[in-house]
Amino acid sequence: MPHTNTEYAQPGVAAPLPTGIWKDMARIGMGVLFIAAAVVYLIYFGSGQPGLILLMAVAIGGYMAMNIGANDVANNVGPAVGSRALTMGSALLIAAIFEAAGALIAGGEVVGTIRSGIIYPDFIRDPSVFVWVMLAALLAGALWLNIATAVGAPVSTTHSIVGAVLGAGIAAAGTEIVNWSTMGGIAASWIISPVLGALFAAGFLYLIKRSITYQQDMSEAARRMVPLLIGFMVATFTSYLILKGLNKVWKVGFGAAMAYGLITGVAVFFLVRRRLAGHDDLASNTKQSVNQLFNVPLVFAAALLSFAHGSNDVANAIGPLAAIVDIVSGGVVTKSAPIPAWVMMLGALGISVGLALFGPKVIRTVGSEITELDQMRAYCIAMGATITVIVASQLGLPVSSTHIAVGGVFGVGFLREYLKTNYDRMLAEIHAHHNATGDTVAVEAFIRDFESASIEKKGEMLRELKARAKTTEAASPVSKGERKELKKLHKRELVKRSQVIRIAAAWVITVPASAFMAAMLYFTIRGMMLP
Repeated sequence: MPHTNTEYAQPGVAAPLPTGIWKDMARIGMGVLFIAAAVVYLIYFGSGQPGLILLMAVAIGGYMAMNIGANDVANNVGPAVGSRALTMGSALLIAAIFEAAGALIAGGEVVGTIRSGIIYPDFIRDPSVFVWVMLAALLAGALWLNIATAVGAPVSTTHSIVGAVLGAGIAAAGTEIVNWSTMGGIAASWIISPVLGALFAAGFLYLIKRSITYQQDMSEAARRMVPLLIGFMVATFTSYLILKGLNKVWKVGFGAAMAYGLITGVAVFFLVRRRLAGHDDLASNTKQSVNQLFNVPLVFAAALLSFAHGSNDVANAIGPLAAIVDIVSGGVVTKSAPIPAWVMMLGALGISVGLALFGPKVIRTVGSEITELDQMRAYCIAMGATITVIVASQLGLPVSSTHIAVGGVFGVGFLREYLKTNYDRMLAEIHAHHNATGDTVAVEAFIRDFESASIEKKGEMLRELKARAKTTEAASPVSKGERKELKKLHKRELVKRSQVIRIAAAWVITVPASAFMAAMLYFTIRGMMLP
């Protein structure tokens, strides 16, 4: 019998807590220490004497930043961890460094106090009321992210703060304060984001399968295609970094960004092609040897995605804190507010702390608990996410980076499921066509040839088999009804349905849940502040 923590507990003595609970308590304690350190810093090193509202805002802002790190950053490194291109520790270190660097270097100096124009600030003329709205929104957004992280569901930070601002705004001034056209676009992104991410990722995976893994000589196919794939990845990520990561410090048009990306991608293409010309690992002609070629690109992808996320979403998420600081110092409500350096630093450090303490749970969900990933599949997810963001930005479509990345995981998983099921069905049909002859040796020989054939040859073999079945009395062709039964019998579920349902449910309720929480918190704060 295995030993437990309570097996030898003495009468009258409380049994020790399980190790997991101690670890959770330690993580929570370190998170509280970070928040306390932020408050102490403001008290002793901030300009002037901070009031209660500002101290509360800083504490909640630090809490929000930690929850961003715990939940939202998983999308950038989850596939690389799931494919084992990165260890969990390496991924946490890379993400923490590049998220913070993105926020501090390219985070921008001004952020809209109302994310995406969700509410009209003119409807709230009293600065104190506006501060309460922002305070409630910040806390509600952080609480919802905390809940989602606890259950391992990756949700959108942007949607969390948008819903929170919406709910607190309605509580303060009624439904007229809401910019409903903007809200309509955000609601549309619930569908647009994951669908586009899934389609692009699945498309890349199908391209790789057709051009490399379905070929008889995978080594030669890899030497021909991998330089193209990596060159295209570098071109795309360079353009993405210029447009979305460095746009605050380096203003470049779309055409120029694409040109810079193309130049970089072509240079990398020739370097990789030269490197692979004598690559000994490809001599084994296996899928695993091809997978190894994507390890280094995935490391760079995780770093660049983290940098771009830090430069964009961090500033947006701490917008309510910037608004509170601006109102407390200026006494008036403005449509945009400068972000003090210490606020941006709070966001950057908070993300790193939250990622290190609580990030692994959501990283594991994205990387391994939805579907099994290898390096090629992780490459497809990263590419799908990047291209979707670029395309959507140019078309003016509101999309969520979280929904795109997780949608890419869904797309890759469901494509694998379809291809595996279809292949099993083809093998079953081969057996069914040959069973009437009773020639087991012929069946086994045909299947061996079928499995080693190229995808074009497989199609020819199946067409010839069906043609013989129609003209040979001894062979019994498979009827339409029998094919349906075969499909049901051999259907493989490579995507965990429970995860799909749980994550989709979390996405749908993010805005209303954070809105409801923010409204309740606004009334609570208002009740405490009024005389």
